[in-house]
Amino acid sequence: MSEPDRHSGLEAHQPGRAERPSDGRHPARRARRAGQRLAAACAAALTLFTAAPAGALPAGGNVRPAADATVTAEYPVVMTIDALSPQVAAPNGTVTITGHVTNAGKSAIKGAHAAVRKPVSNKPLDRRSDLAGVAGRSTPSDRDGIELDSPQYALPELNPGQSQSYTLSVAVGDFGFTASGAYELAVDAWGSTADNSRDRALGIARTFLPYNAGDNGAQQTKVATIWPLVHGPVMAAQTAAADDQTISVLRDDSLATEFAPGGRLYELVDTGAKLNGLTWVIDPDLLDTALAMTRPYKVQKPGTEASGKSAKDDNTVPGTGGAAATAWLDKLRTAVAKQGAQVVALPYADPDLASIAHNGSDLTGMTTALSKAATAGRLTVEGRLAVDTRSDVAWPYRGYLDQQIAALAQQAGSGLVLVNGESMPEPDALNYTPTAVRQIGNGQNAVVADPTVSALFDRDLSGQQAQTETTQRFLAETFAITHEQPQNQRGLLVMPPRELSAAAAKTLANALQTADGKWISSVKLDTVAQSAPDPKANTGVPAPTDYPPQARSSELPADDLSGTDGIQNDLDTLMRVLTLPQRVRGPFSAAMVRSLSTEWRGEPAAGSTYRAGVKGYLNELTNAVQVPHKNVVTLAGNTGVLQVSVRNDLTQPVTNLKLVLTSAQPNRLRVGKEAELVLPASQSVTLRFNAEARNNGPVAMTAQLWTTGPDSRPYGEPQRFLVNVTSVTNGVLYVFAGAGVLLLLAALRFVRQRRRRGGQPHEDGDQPIGDAPAAGGAAAAEPAPADPDQPPTGGPAADSPEDPAGVRAPAGTGGTADGPGDGPAQTPRDSSPDGRDRTAGDEKVGP
Repeated sequence: MSEPDRHSGLEAHQPGRAERPSDGRHPARRARRAGQRLAAACAAALTLFTAAPAGALPAGGNVRPAADATVTAEYPVVMTIDALSPQVAAPNGTVTITGHVTNAGKSAIKGAHAAVRKPVSNKPLDRRSDLAGVAGRSTPSDRDGIELDSPQYALPELNPGQSQSYTLSVAVGDFGFTASGAYELAVDAWGSTADNSRDRALGIARTFLPYNAGDNGAQQTKVATIWPLVHGPVMAAQTAAADDQTISVLRDDSLATEFAPGGRLYELVDTGAKLNGLTWVIDPDLLDTALAMTRPYKVQKPGTEASGKSAKDDNTVPGTGGAAATAWLDKLRTAVAKQGAQVVALPYADPDLASIAHNGSDLTGMTTALSKAATAGRLTVEGRLAVDTRSDVAWPYRGYLDQQIAALAQQAGSGLVLVNGESMPEPDALNYTPTAVRQIGNGQNAVVADPTVSALFDRDLSGQQAQTETTQRFLAETFAITHEQPQNQRGLLVMPPRELSAAAAKTLANALQTADGKWISSVKLDTVAQSAPDPKANTGVPAPTDYPPQARSSELPADDLSGTDGIQNDLDTLMRVLTLPQRVRGPFSAAMVRSLSTEWRGEPAAGSTYRAGVKGYLNELTNAVQVPHKNVVTLAGNTGVLQVSVRNDLTQPVTNLKLVLTSAQPNRLRVGKEAELVLPASQSVTLRFNAEARNNGPVAMTAQLWTTGPDSRPYGEPQRFLVNVTSVTNGVLYVFAGAGVLLLLAALRFVRQRRRRGGQPHEDGDQPIGDAPAAGGAAAAEPAPADPDQPPTGGPAADSPEDPAGVRAPAGTGGTADGPGDGPAQTPRDSSPDGRDRTAGDEKVGP
């Protein structure tokens, strides 16, 4: 209940007690206080019946003081200014202030009232340092001015934890403003407490009130505002099949809520559509996801995101955000097409420049990936929104910049960088705010956001008090900037956080609309970026050692970056063998960039889960083409055929592959050359390799798939098994042993002949020394040369059941031969022995 006239004279006072000037009490009222104390007590009692405390809490209830309030026994009251109307004062007007008084102390508050203080000076706060000084105070001070006699709001007795609302309406003329500018506006609570009867200031709330007396010839400051539309990646690498169509798979359905009325992204578009000269900064991946949601899509069940399994009915559910996504896209297309608006396309999926620059600059392909992401981002935004875009703008995490980040951005094709002013502070000697654009070397420009103004919207603004405080500070800061050098028009960049909340967006929009056309002019980013740089502004890019430690601690580690780089190599290998690579390349390439998204800074656990899911799914796809596991293969004889199967569980044929068998002991078991193969979809092919054994026993064998071509590389994991050689002793070993004996006998005979002849040649060179000619002549006496294909004397007969030249087919399965063959060949098998139903587009990950 606000009755300023009725309660204007009901202040409590103790006669004889000295007043403290720092409390801001008017000295002329001291004499009146003694006679008014009783009336004040009666009025306070009456107020308890006529105006019950609004939002009263039980005695001793928990009260959270404002962030800038200091609660002590001396100052137990927390005051708030919840709303001002109007937010900019004008001559001959009235300002209405509403707020709350809360007893955050341990003793009851008695005989208190709320009143407005008149500024200590009738001059505005021309310097931004003065605004910072006011905002930094926490307890009442004489620098806050002197309390006005009227209006005042009498407060009831407030027990600890209780709160009371107030409303005060003040004529602008009572403030004593003399010139346009930003002034302090303070409201205090005055009274005593049960444990301290001294009448004093119990607490104070401060804000700023711009006073606009009319056009004074100042050049309006050009203000470019970044309006971010980003969201953590939700599109998975998997795709699924339904009704002969490939459909998208999302890791969660959070965007269904975000796109609906009341959701953050809905409110950002709805609020931004009402503003002039806005610069929309959009993650293209968000648009792709929204478009996918306009069609049937699936969502992974909780707990399955990191498994990397193919999307099936048992691990996904239908998505529910189709209607909301369709309406949101239509609303966004209308908003960005507004006259004077600009659209900046971030690189696809908004990769984390700072993390890559600091932890992954030595990884091959990262710069190329960023350049491709920028191109893909531009094409995506233009295609989805049908507007021209700018795609050469880099926005590192929170705008923090150093030399490594600037260099990487330039290599990726970004000629303009959005920078947080904390990274490039202005020189102390500069007594005004310079224009935002500046040249930072090598043909690269930066637009430096004002750190104080931008930080206003990087906090919780869900409460009315915080919204009012932020709006009034924004108005005061921009008013002061314009009037620092009224004839020097400058450009200002407002850069809220990527995760701009709906409440912060509405607060920013209200502040812009209040000041626009008065002392600021809302413009797009290019207008500020194309302004003439201020030669006095700071252009030095800080060294990497000056990068904020807190920001560095949340970066993607080198292991995650190198793991993603490794995924690219594995993906390249998979692409070589697919006959329909486009069904996999697009989803995987996008998923890999999403793995590097800046949005994972706020969700590190979700980022790790996402990267694990991408890697696991790629492994599943790769391993869908493999040599089935086998333990032991039997080779019966010295020569034969080894049969090895290769399985393709994908729903598309694969080619450009060869199978290589490698023996761990080639001196005991040799195999034929590698065999190239083509694998039909969901089928197996059996390859036959000639083998030659020289000894019995097990020999380790490795089966490895390789890609074909000049840059051949291993495909998948090697498969190791044993080849058990049997029955070589009855055949080949006898041949080898017999040949050895003959060689030894021939050598001994030669030595004996030499000794007998004493070094002289024999009359018959073919006649053995000391041997009588055999009947039939020398030729008949010479033994016939050994036939290596026949066993020596004493060996098995030719019709022996053990045929050393034959091949004995192994019994059973487990990688054994299906039949004889003359060389490497392949035989297709029936599809999917596991009986799984495979449809088009579902190849572990889908099309």
